[in-house]
Amino acid sequence: MLDRKSAPSFSPLANFQLPTPEVTSLSNGYNLIHLNSVTQDVIKIELLFKAGKWFEPASGISHFTALLLDKGVPGKNAYQIASWFDLFGASLEIHAGLDFTSVSLFSLASNVHETLPLFFQLVTNPSFPDSELTQAKEIFAQNLKLNLEKNSFVASRNIRRNIFGETHPYGATLDESHLPFITTELLREYFNDRFVLHEVYVTGPLSKSTDTILRDLISQRKEITPHPSPSFTTNSRAVFEKIEKPESIQTSLRLGKKTINRANPDYPGLLLLNHLLGGYFGSRLMKNLREERGLTYGIHSSISTLFNDSLFLIGTDVNSKDQLLAIDEIKKEIHALSLNPASDSEIDLARNHLLGGIQLDAANPFSITDKIKMLRMYNLNSDYYNSLFFKIMNIRSNDLQKLAANYLSAETLHTVAVG
Repeated sequence: MLDRKSAPSFSPLANFQLPTPEVTSLSNGYNLIHLNSVTQDVIKIELLFKAGKWFEPASGISHFTALLLDKGVPGKNAYQIASWFDLFGASLEIHAGLDFTSVSLFSLASNVHETLPLFFQLVTNPSFPDSELTQAKEIFAQNLKLNLEKNSFVASRNIRRNIFGETHPYGATLDESHLPFITTELLREYFNDRFVLHEVYVTGPLSKSTDTILRDLISQRKEITPHPSPSFTTNSRAVFEKIEKPESIQTSLRLGKKTINRANPDYPGLLLLNHLLGGYFGSRLMKNLREERGLTYGIHSSISTLFNDSLFLIGTDVNSKDQLLAIDEIKKEIHALSLNPASDSEIDLARNHLLGGIQLDAANPFSITDKIKMLRMYNLNSDYYNSLFFKIMNIRSNDLQKLAANYLSAETLHTVAVG
């Protein structure tokens, strides 16, 4: 009989090896990365472009260029494009990030060949209709007005701006005042300048005929040419910013700073340190601010690694009268990491949860491809995850103390309080 009173035994994973995809370099210099480990009749084809916010000439250009890709091509309007994909049970996912823009097609593998030509037309010859841009800007303006009423939105926006500066791509904001200067002509110029295909990722079964069509469509793209990447200087703003909203019962708090990225040898240790501090429900910040003091329903810390930088952030919502106490307790917990060694049991708990989460992130073929894509995007070794697991498994208490002293000084944190 199953003993439900005893927890199952824990068996730590000694390594984490991603499957090796098939990588094909085509004649025009593009790479096709294929992971065929899907047993169902589904496929994802993702086109990756170095056309994120980092490269835009003015605020909003990257966002609206991506937004209008599927809103028109010669001979088809937005409704006809959507109807064609719906007819074959396919869907599109377009995302303009800070560094990259991705355009993905999800489809049944058995009929993906029906949608591939139109899919590639969206990223080859979009028409950027004026009416669609006008509508997109109106929707954005309405959503922005609603979001600016949310303390959490304003706090998250302002902390990035204060850390990187308002002219830096990672800190710049898109406001209603920018919208009149965004035109279809600017979108076309940006598209022609920046939408050079970077790589193609395929997850799922690829028939011989579909493979031929896909390779032919990729080969029709112009050859890769070196494209200089712009550089930016961080121009930090106020270390502490308070935005008063007397009508708000709660205050949104954000604390953060720039930090190291995945290529730094200290990154695995910092990842574990962050997890212990505020990365999961059993973290120190949750125990202090939620369980012991009842200041919040939840608090979380994270490390966001970008192509050109990295960001450490802490976020929570508290009763407005408790905001200064909450900030003080957060900084006390950060100080304690470098002053007092964590116990082995506390470290083991955080370590096991962290490694389990990384494993869970690779629970399906699509998320595995995302990890393979991350390795290639950030020029990391194919053995990166194996090395990450090994380093995290071997980190000890004194290592975490040193990392806390080097990277998590509370005095260097930017703070934003909205409410």
